[in-house]
Amino acid sequence: MALEIADITHQYGTERALDSVSFGVEPGELVALLGPSGCGKTTLVQAIAGHIDPTAGRVRLRGDDVTDAPPESRHVGLVFQQSTLYPHMTVGENVAYGLTACGTGRARRDERVAEYLDLVDLRARADESPEALSGGQRRRVELARALAPEPDVLLLDEPLSALDRTLRDRLRDEIDRIQRETDVATLFVTHDQADAMALADRLVVFDDGSISAVGEPRALYESPPTPFVASFLGRSNRLRARVVDADSTADAAADEPRDICLDNRTIDRCENRARFQPGDTVVCHVRPEALTLRVEPGGSDATGEPTDTDGPPRSITLSGTVRRVRDVGTRYDVTVGTADGATLIAEQATDPPAVGDAVTVRFPPSALTVFPDDSVDDSRL
Repeated sequence: MALEIADITHQYGTERALDSVSFGVEPGELVALLGPSGCGKTTLVQAIAGHIDPTAGRVRLRGDDVTDAPPESRHVGLVFQQSTLYPHMTVGENVAYGLTACGTGRARRDERVAEYLDLVDLRARADESPEALSGGQRRRVELARALAPEPDVLLLDEPLSALDRTLRDRLRDEIDRIQRETDVATLFVTHDQADAMALADRLVVFDDGSISAVGEPRALYESPPTPFVASFLGRSNRLRARVVDADSTADAAADEPRDICLDNRTIDRCENRARFQPGDTVVCHVRPEALTLRVEPGGSDATGEPTDTDGPPRSITLSGTVRRVRDVGTRYDVTVGTADGATLIAEQATDPPAVGDAVTVRFPPSALTVFPDDSVDDSRL
């Protein structure tokens, strides 16, 4: 394993910034460490790089324990959130800086500088000052400088946060290309879900100094293990429901999914990640893109789709009224108030309904993820 974090804990005085954090990054893998601002991401990066000594736990690079090793002896490349290029050096001299520090000979150093400036398409700018470059070009020079010593692990600490959206997307694609070409194990630290989802082989979702989830981006998006992960990885509608026993004459097996009652409608054997008892209140999450809308003629109430004779409903239907329509360029966000007081957002590509229209909201039961009601902390979503 290129990088292994084992039970890392760190405290600033009485405040715990990291709480027994453990995960690894395989050779050639890009892992995104994703979490809100202030959750401990940068503290973990500093512990990996050797800029702080963790209160407890171990850091291993290529199997070697480097927890007590100084930063200069760790084979780690690091790109910070803010630019750290030396203004008194040329672009080429900046890239050569780390090679010079580790004693690389002049000829080999020149070869590496040319190689990695080629990698970021800036070899022609080698003799220029960093101040002559655009923000995106300076980021690419920093990538070249971090990669030139050929580190075991590349740490990217919010490298896109100071860029505008267009430049951010372009540089994100460049990071993806460069990482695949160099095959270096990379930990990409960000609070931006779109960046993490687009780049990462795996996500480590971080919150309040600890890990909330680890997994492939699509799997965590479609089957989030907690309400925090469901909401942090993208927009998520929340609906409260009640657990019911579909067959009161026989006990369901302990490991079988339960039915739930949503808006006075029973959803047969709704899959979930927790085990509930009849009467429990639960919270259901459903993504806006899973919802479809149908305008009801004359404002009539929604009646729901037909059901199969012996099977579950083909879709869940809720009655509602359009409260707002927002054009965001690539889609319309339609806000619907339901009959029982919930508020839902549905994404629609074209021809949105009008404000005031009575609509039927539809989505498949498989689009629901169900959590215990007491696991929802609105202040953190």
